Amino acid sequence: MASLLLVADALKRVLDGVEPLPAENAPLIEAEGRVLAADVAALRTQPPADMSAMDGYAVKAADVAKVPVDLKLVGEVAAGRPFAGEVHAGEAARIFTGGVVPPGADTIVIQENTKRDGDRITVDTPSPAGRHIRRAGLDFKDGQVLLPRGRRLTDRDIMLAAAMSHPTVPVHRRPKVAVLATGDELRPPGSALGAGEIVYSNGFALMALARNEGATVTDLGIVPDKVDATVEAIRKARASGADVLVTTGGASVGDYDLVQRGLKAEGLELTFWRVALRPGRPMMNGKLGSMHVLGMPGNPVSAYVCSFLFLVPLLRRLAGRCDLTAPAESAKLGVALPENDERADYMRATLAPGPDGVPIVTPSRTQDSSMMAVLANADCLLVREPFEPAAPAGSLCSILRLTRPF
Repeated sequence: MASLLLVADALKRVLDGVEPLPAENAPLIEAEGRVLAADVAALRTQPPADMSAMDGYAVKAADVAKVPVDLKLVGEVAAGRPFAGEVHAGEAARIFTGGVVPPGADTIVIQENTKRDGDRITVDTPSPAGRHIRRAGLDFKDGQVLLPRGRRLTDRDIMLAAAMSHPTVPVHRRPKVAVLATGDELRPPGSALGAGEIVYSNGFALMALARNEGATVTDLGIVPDKVDATVEAIRKARASGADVLVTTGGASVGDYDLVQRGLKAEGLELTFWRVALRPGRPMMNGKLGSMHVLGMPGNPVSAYVCSFLFLVPLLRRLAGRCDLTAPAESAKLGVALPENDERADYMRATLAPGPDGVPIVTPSRTQDSSMMAVLANADCLLVREPFEPAAPAGSLCSILRLTRPF
């Protein structure tokens, strides 16, 4: 019998040789959350000229060093409508926020510090040179690299790229995922169930998980436990251009676990199919040509935990990200736990605030891999390594959060 592969070694094999997908130019509206495939430099200077930061009057600082003082109004400057003339000694130009500071002026007197009478204004507060002026290039300059290769774009980055005058940005292509379920017993939600039949749920979670990681998803539905039907679905996945095929159920070697047989018939290069993991021991990994294949267990919680641990890092690597896995955090056990066996445990657990700032983690009393309500209510996975000794309540442990984006 094949030996069990440690989780870390299994993840290493899943990611071995995987490179980010090719670059494409994405419209800004579609670029949030994606990873830059090249540096992005500014195509303009911002602001492009000295501009007013306030509504008021553009004047010479020397004219308003001693107040009160009367100045002659010689023009008006609005955003997008510069003043054609020049401000001379004893003169002022009405200016609004975003207006280009006219030649000759070197400070802005805010309107609250003035009184106007026709074409004359009285300034009653001094304004030193440069006051309320946004200098050209204050934010960035033409040619300056502001968004480096490898950066995952946030909503703020999108705003910056637009201001830099980029209608599109070079990002790695989104991974394409195909999801396939196998099992004669599976029926879609809402179906009337016969004896021994169950509602199919795994794929909905895995497709949502993939979409949350920026992938596009093809749902291949449910196929019966027949090799020819399985092969046909696998061929559909390849025809769809999927980068990753995810199967649920049939990853083991029982009489009705036909996914491996169907994949091998199509030329699968299998790298492993047993992991020292609870839940999720019968998990499969391999390649079919250029398509990555992850065979998840049929139990819904096992399928989700395996996808969290292996599918998410794979999709992130394909998308060009560097933060591939959830960061491990420390917590204190709310209950005592016995010695662990040869498999790593990823226990569904809830968190509560601790008096010293370290959260208290309490695993569900029942860790059955069919219990979806427990998984939905979990805040984190409590990680226990193979052969980890018994741990008393209050001792430190490691957790992976489920409820927080990472």
